[in-house]
Amino acid sequence: METLLSLSVALFAGLMLSRLAKLVQLPAVTAYLVAGIIVGPYLLGSFGIHGLGFTSMSDIKTYGLLSDVALGFIAFLIGNEFRLAQLKNTGKQATVVGVVQAVFTTLVVDAALIGLHFLIPDKLPLPSAIVLGAVASATAPAATLMVVKQYKAKGPLTDILLPIVALDDAVGLVLFAVSFGIAKALISGQVDLISVILEPILEVVLSLLLGFIMGCLFTFFEKFFHSRSKRLSMSVTFVFITVALSMMQFDIGNVHISFSSLLVCMMLGTVFCNMCDFSEELMDRIDRWTAPLFILFFVISGAELELATFKDIAVVMIGLVYIVTRCIGKYFGARFSSKAVKCDKNIVKYLGVTLFPQAGVALGMAIKAETLGSEGLIVTNIILFSVLIYELVGPFLTKIALHKAGEIEPEGKTSARVADTLLNKKH
Repeated sequence: METLLSLSVALFAGLMLSRLAKLVQLPAVTAYLVAGIIVGPYLLGSFGIHGLGFTSMSDIKTYGLLSDVALGFIAFLIGNEFRLAQLKNTGKQATVVGVVQAVFTTLVVDAALIGLHFLIPDKLPLPSAIVLGAVASATAPAATLMVVKQYKAKGPLTDILLPIVALDDAVGLVLFAVSFGIAKALISGQVDLISVILEPILEVVLSLLLGFIMGCLFTFFEKFFHSRSKRLSMSVTFVFITVALSMMQFDIGNVHISFSSLLVCMMLGTVFCNMCDFSEELMDRIDRWTAPLFILFFVISGAELELATFKDIAVVMIGLVYIVTRCIGKYFGARFSSKAVKCDKNIVKYLGVTLFPQAGVALGMAIKAETLGSEGLIVTNIILFSVLIYELVGPFLTKIALHKAGEIEPEGKTSARVADTLLNKKH
């Protein structure tokens, strides 16, 4: 009962806050995150009343499966942006910009934090600085997708944005694995080429291969059904199976094999949308079905934000340097690379701003960094602080950038109920 009540309160809080956010022209994602803070362990949850809110961080962790599934659906829907017909126009540009801005951001943040390390070596060890640079490359696909969906953004910037966000995380995983291996070598004094080079490449390649296989199976079995409800059910089934399989981890000799659920589910969506002739209609139905799931995902993400990080002045100071330099890296990396491949002028001007949001992938990297010991805990605290800022401000900046680029139409005053009435009168 308490679990169901907590989820109900979280969903209700997210929905009501989104109405207030609309009045002040803030994205719904920001409202969901604020709702999560309200029902989280620092506000309503602090009263210790189970069902009223999330009473502790360990309580929130029990909903991890829901978050994993939501991220799987988000990645699956982003895979829909990799239709070959569309990529003929933006594929080369998206690939170049996606790789260049991610690497450039890592270099900028690494340079700033390594310099800061020499000023305060006791507060920011060198391994921590190197790992943070790699984490900076990752972007939050969930927040970006939700803003695009909410405002029905359309145009050159939107067309190239989602493929870049997807590529961004693939490049980020490789950069992180390499930086993580270097950090371990600095701490232990031993260089492990397997973990630095081989494992990150295998993770990306095997994730894409698993997603491709599941996408082919999904397309094959989907054709056995003709009713919309059965096709939708089969879609949900395959996303569940794919998320589950992407959690596999095992060792072959000295090599650790793991998968990225984001890459696997993105490939699942990419293969399906290119092989199935009715995929576009089905993707639209899935998008509607998952709306409550996405709201819960962002509310839970808001509840997970660690407000206690504000107590440590060193974390705040290093976090601010990280935030500012990452924004500089994303903005100028995207600007220079998009200009070099002759993108639309609005892409050159505004793409960098839309890449500011950061959350799930970065948090996953930070959690893995904890295995480094005290150096890893520093990384986690700084990422927790920066995610708190990015998630509250990032979606709003993304909205502004898309609006400035002319890709968000002014919102009408007609409600869904009135629109349905008008539609029925036409028929």
